[in-house]
Amino acid sequence: MITIVPVETKKQRAAFIDFPHDLYANDPNYVPELFLGQEDLLNPNKHPFYKHSSAQPFLAYKDGELVGRVAAIYNTNHNAFNKVNEGQFGFFDCINDQEVADKLLQTAEEWVKAKGANNIVGPINLTTNDTCGLLVEGFERPPMAMMPYNFPYYLDLISHAGFAKKVDLRAYLVNKAGANQRSVLLLEKLEARLERSGIKLRQINLKDFKSEAEKIKKVYNKAWDKNLGFVPMTDEEFYYVAKDLKMIVDPKYCIVAEKDNEVIGFALGIPNINEILINIKRGRLLPTGIFKLLFGKKNIRSIRVLMLGVLDNYRKLGIEACLYGRIIKNAMPSGILEAECSWMLDHNYLMNHAIEQINADLYKRYRLYEKAI
Repeated sequence: MITIVPVETKKQRAAFIDFPHDLYANDPNYVPELFLGQEDLLNPNKHPFYKHSSAQPFLAYKDGELVGRVAAIYNTNHNAFNKVNEGQFGFFDCINDQEVADKLLQTAEEWVKAKGANNIVGPINLTTNDTCGLLVEGFERPPMAMMPYNFPYYLDLISHAGFAKKVDLRAYLVNKAGANQRSVLLLEKLEARLERSGIKLRQINLKDFKSEAEKIKKVYNKAWDKNLGFVPMTDEEFYYVAKDLKMIVDPKYCIVAEKDNEVIGFALGIPNINEILINIKRGRLLPTGIFKLLFGKKNIRSIRVLMLGVLDNYRKLGIEACLYGRIIKNAMPSGILEAECSWMLDHNYLMNHAIEQINADLYKRYRLYEKAI
């Protein structure tokens, strides 16, 4: 007997967050999310998302045993900005049981349909500014920071539940050996050409973080406005994310492009803290996890470039390749061995080409699914 239960209490929310730890207990590539971060993301009293939109997590029990989870999401700002009326599902984890998966996903469909949605898209773990997509290629190694991971059988569970591919998201990997001399020379030539046009690249100034964040926010909300599923962050959402990222940002990996003292593009790379989180049991910082996190950062050997945007009028000038290249060039003397650039829409030729110019390889692919309801 399968029972679907809405998450309504703090205890249920903890069970919702902890379920993947047990499901993936024997998977060496699984990285536990930090409990505190997930608790904030799912708590309507803590995250600014809930000031304009709503979400309802659900738990699945089979014969009294916890066997799955999902969250139904209705993003009012997303629908208004993109002129659609759809819901999302996220935080999907499930044993390899089609009946359980069907009931979880049907529950999410019914919940968003009751809100007025005629379509459902996912997996999206709250918004497209958070982790999203189902891993469909590249199961051989752990995910990078703030990227999802799942068992291969999830593809069948979601497809057999009536969902079809909406779009694929790409993750590229460039290693120290791959970023060869040709890439460095290309970067120098491109930067010289940009400087002749009055465009300069520089590192972010963390001492003036508030002002820098405001400049980047303007570019972020404009540069992504044509991306599938994008919705501009509210001020509260942007600064909520920025506050968390500031704790791990290294200026060498946050580069802005300026013209006439105005930011026209930026790229943000972060240390791949998953190298540490993979060893923090059940995502708990206490009693020992906090020390692993604090003292392990100096041993991180990979980074993830998670944001890159250039204003529309300045695209096709090579700024994108320079931003990627500058981060990777800065990373080399720091002991960084590889960098992931993610995620990019499958059909975003301009961005994909910029990454391929620096000898990056497409090594993981994620998928968003959709279903009419």
